[in-house]
Amino acid sequence: MPVTHHAVVIAGAGPTGLMLAAELKLAGIDVAIVERRTGRELVGTRARGLNARSIELLDQRGMAGRFLAAGYTAQVHGFAHTRLDISDFPTRHPYGLALVQNHIERLLLEWCEDLGVAILRGVELTAFTQAETGIDISLADGTMLRTGYLVGCDGGRSTVRKLAGIGFPGSNPTISNLLGEVEFTAQPPFGMRQSPRLHGINRTPEGQIQVIVTEREVSLDREPSLADLSAELTDLYGSDFGVHSPTWLFRFNDASRQAERYRAGRVLLAGDAAHIHYPAGGQGLNLGLQDAVNLGWKLAQVVRGQSPDTLLDTYHAERHPVAARVLRNTMANVALARQDDRSQAAAAVVAELLATDAGRKLMAGQMSGLDIHYDLGPGHPLLGRRMPDLDLLVAGRPTSVFALLHDARPLLLNFGPAPAAARAWTGRVRVAEAETPGPWELPVIGPVPAPTAVLIRPDGHVAWVGEAATVGFEEALSTWFGAPEETKPANRQTEDDP
Repeated sequence: MPVTHHAVVIAGAGPTGLMLAAELKLAGIDVAIVERRTGRELVGTRARGLNARSIELLDQRGMAGRFLAAGYTAQVHGFAHTRLDISDFPTRHPYGLALVQNHIERLLLEWCEDLGVAILRGVELTAFTQAETGIDISLADGTMLRTGYLVGCDGGRSTVRKLAGIGFPGSNPTISNLLGEVEFTAQPPFGMRQSPRLHGINRTPEGQIQVIVTEREVSLDREPSLADLSAELTDLYGSDFGVHSPTWLFRFNDASRQAERYRAGRVLLAGDAAHIHYPAGGQGLNLGLQDAVNLGWKLAQVVRGQSPDTLLDTYHAERHPVAARVLRNTMANVALARQDDRSQAAAAVVAELLATDAGRKLMAGQMSGLDIHYDLGPGHPLLGRRMPDLDLLVAGRPTSVFALLHDARPLLLNFGPAPAAARAWTGRVRVAEAETPGPWELPVIGPVPAPTAVLIRPDGHVAWVGEAATVGFEEALSTWFGAPEETKPANRQTEDDP
């Protein structure tokens, strides 16, 4: 049987895999997704929205409008049953987006199709062999693929992670929940309740009825059934109200696990394959999208031979701590939701702290993803943080920072004379001479000093900040965007198209 070659193969066409594929395709990389589902069927509505940082990432690619038009914006961020208002945060998107996973996945799929991403459906990865020069992949239908890199975006039970021998340590579940979309013969009582355990029946904006119950006993790998749901409803309400015809039904729990490493040679992990946790705060899907945007441009540069493969090590170094923090706050959320006296006392103390402006901003920064900071060493407060989407004037024309990131290329913004060293990276880094009224302000931190230049990675995080000098500039360029090219003629034109 002939072997099909792709530069990168992604296992899993969920939101993380689709986002990663789009990022790679924008960078001109030959990428294919292997997906066990046979068609576009979407099962369940597990995730229910996007946080502010994920909306920003889509805005960086010119895609936010599609998603905003499909849902509705609201103050959706919260912690420990406390709503966290971010309407005063310095971002164009000081809100979350209420949009169920079905629609998020559909829009990402449409984007991938627009870009020409190859999606192999109805096939499942069963084995792979990793060598120094590439990976041979076996699919369940006998198909063979050859690739330079394999990325497991195949969920919490990731086959890729298991075959790669990557450990998945963490804690076992203490609670499990049933969630489903169903019909009832009798009229059920709508609304959420906390006692004696979390349960509720609600109608979605589309008119479907969804039900959630915390089970009396923790269930692990057994597939949920309608009989399970009926028994739990009867115990809680005294009746199951004639529950029938489930469109979908699944079980989730509060197990918290994280891959020991996000990379094993030519194999990488992203999304739930790298971390699982309780869905408190709706952080899981967003975490996966942000993994994809961090990894995509790095993997593209390595595939092109532009950067050494050691650049991929920064993916684990940057994203592992972010997920570890999410695991911590979701475990805290579960603990604070318990109904015993001690947990309720702790929840009351936390609520008082969140009622303060400092407490609100601290936790809102975490839950919205707007405070993410990659440790790139000491320096200006912008270093390692998301670049604000400032209004700009470039060549006399109005634009914005995010508009200049639509093609997923590195960006050097100069607010004064351009550093001469930038010429050696002209073919890789867009250079724009810009003016901005500011303000230079970061969520949680507040106002920061205005720099003279900013080097921005394709994921929107700041790699270098100029402060009246170019100290560390060439080092930053080499670290993130490879060795310098042959110096271009001095009369070259800088890119200043908005």
